[in-house]
Amino acid sequence: MLDDDALLTGARELGELRRLVEASLGSFAAEVKHRSRREDGFGGLAQRLGAGTPEKLVEQVSGVSKRESQTLVRVGQLLTVDADPWLAAVGTEVASGRVSVVKADVIKAGLGSPTEDVAADDLADAATELALLAPTMTVEKLAARARELRDDLDTAGVRDRERMLRDKRYLTLTPLSDGMTHLSGLLDPASAAIVSAAYDAATSPRRGGPRFVDAEQQARAEKLAADERSLGQIALDTFVDLIRIGTEADPGRLLGARRHAVRVLVTDRDLRERRGPAFIHDQTEAISIPTAEQHICDTGIVPIHFADDSEPLRLGVTRRLFSAKQRDVLAARDGGCRFPDCDRPASWCEAHHRIPWKHGGPTDTRDGLLLCRHHHMLIHDNGWTINRDPVHGFAAIPPRSVDLDQRPIPMPARSRAAARLRRRTTPPRPQPTTGMTVPL
Repeated sequence: MLDDDALLTGARELGELRRLVEASLGSFAAEVKHRSRREDGFGGLAQRLGAGTPEKLVEQVSGVSKRESQTLVRVGQLLTVDADPWLAAVGTEVASGRVSVVKADVIKAGLGSPTEDVAADDLADAATELALLAPTMTVEKLAARARELRDDLDTAGVRDRERMLRDKRYLTLTPLSDGMTHLSGLLDPASAAIVSAAYDAATSPRRGGPRFVDAEQQARAEKLAADERSLGQIALDTFVDLIRIGTEADPGRLLGARRHAVRVLVTDRDLRERRGPAFIHDQTEAISIPTAEQHICDTGIVPIHFADDSEPLRLGVTRRLFSAKQRDVLAARDGGCRFPDCDRPASWCEAHHRIPWKHGGPTDTRDGLLLCRHHHMLIHDNGWTINRDPVHGFAAIPPRSVDLDQRPIPMPARSRAAARLRRRTTPPRPQPTTGMTVPL
C-alpha cells in the first residue's frame, strides 16, 4: 500500500500527464477545425464524414462530451501558428502541461479580445500573469481573476459586458415522461446574487454555514440540520414557497390583473370517497385526492368536478377561499403555523379549513387556521384531523399509525399580541377534571 507521500506524488504526476494528453488532443482538435473550414463546404473533413462541425467530429472520435470537444477546439487554437499573439504565454503553459485546457479556456474567455480601448500588449501582460497564477488557483478563482483584469483594463466596457451576460439569462421547464418537470437555466450575476442569498439562508446550517450565537437562530439551525429532507429538497421547497408568497402578495403586479389559477380535474365520486386519482391540467402525472384537497383548500386552484360519464358537473367558486382580510385576521390571531413546534411565520402559511369546504365547512376565521405548506400537506395526506373546542382552542388529532390513542396535541397560537389580549380579557378558567386543556 502506498504511503501518503507516494499517493500524492502519484496523483500529481498523473495530473501532469493528463494535462499533456489534453494539450495533444487540443492540437489534434485544432487541426480538425482547420481541415473543416467553412469555405471548404462539403469537402471539409467534418462535413465529408457526416459530422457537420469539427466539434462534433472531435466528440465522436475521441469520446469526450460535447462541452469538452468545444473547449478542446477553442484552446487547441492557442497551440497553432495562427494563435492570437496576446495569448502566447497561455499556449506555452498548456503545451508544457503546467496549465490545463479548462483553465486556459477560462483565461481566454475572461480576457476577451483587444478593442479600441484595450491594447493587445495590455492583454498579453494580463494573460502572462494569469498563466503563471493558473497552477495554484482553482478554475473558479482563475475565471474571476481574469474578469477582474479585463474590467481593470476596460472600465468603459463593464456595462456592455454586464448587458451581454444578462442577455444570456433564461429559465426553461421541461415536462419529463415520469411526470416530473426538469428545470434548467442561467442566472446573470445580479439575478444570481438574489437567488444565492435566498439559497444560502435556506440551506447554510446544513452546509456548515455560520454558527449562530442567537438562541433562536441556533434552534432554527439545529432543526434544519435534523430535517429528513435532502439539501436539494429543502432548497426546492423554499423556492416554491417564495414564488407562492410573491405571487399572492400582489398578483396583479407580476401576473396581470387576474390571479393565476391552476385547474384540478377530479371525478365527483373520487372526491366524495377520497380515493382514486386527480389531475392537474397540462400535467401528465396523476395526483392523489388528499393533495388535490390541500391545494383546493388554500390556493387559487380551481376544482373542476366530473360525473362518472366524464361530463363536467360544476366549477369551483372563489367563496371556498379565505379573503385577504380573513387571512389578515388569521395572521394576527395565529402568528404563524399552528402545528406544534413549527416556526414558519404567517407570511409563509396557507389558510386551512378545519372542516373541508366540500363537507360543508365554512370559510370562516373561527374554523380556519394557518398552516405552513409542509404541515398543510401532512394534515391532508396522512389522516390527521383538527378539533376545535370553543373554550380550549385547536388541537391536532394524529392518525392511529402515529398514536393508537389519538391523543389531542395542542396547537397554540404564536401571536404575542393576541396572547397578551387574551390574558387581559379572559378570566382564569377552572381546570377540567378530565380531558385535556388546549390553549388557543
